[in-house]
Amino acid sequence: MLLDDLDRRILQALQQDASLTNNDLAAAVHASPPTCLRRVKRLTETGVITRRVAILAAEKIGPSLTAIVEITLDHQGAERLTEFEALVAGEAAVLQCYRVSPGPDFVLVVQVADMPAYHAFAHRVFAAHANVRNVRTFFSVHRSKFETRVAV
Repeated sequence: MLLDDLDRRILQALQQDASLTNNDLAAAVHASPPTCLRRVKRLTETGVITRRVAILAAEKIGPSLTAIVEITLDHQGAERLTEFEALVAGEAAVLQCYRVSPGPDFVLVVQVADMPAYHAFAHRVFAAHANVRNVRTFFSVHRSKFETRVAV
């Protein structure tokens, strides 16, 4: 899909604050409210905008531990890779899953309450899965940047 300048301005504004009313969004991007509404609807229907969410400050909700996990599978056939992706897609603790190359097969970003919760997660997901050969976990001690914005 080709994006024009107005589409890009709308996407940038929504990435900054998806809670803007249509009128406020239209004013911010210098467009009429009906035009802005049509554009957002089209961007949503075509899948450019996949969803609008609230980003929470995990540290304000309660204890949390972020783990970056490298996973190597024994067998990397397409069916086995898809099977593993389906397994982790059902896990609430998995925030992100990337199939990567070269190196491990997957990199996961996992958020749990504490080490006992991570241990239970790792046992349930990795140790119980016969195709997982190697797990290497890095625990975050400080997050200096977190961004959800995509360049448009």
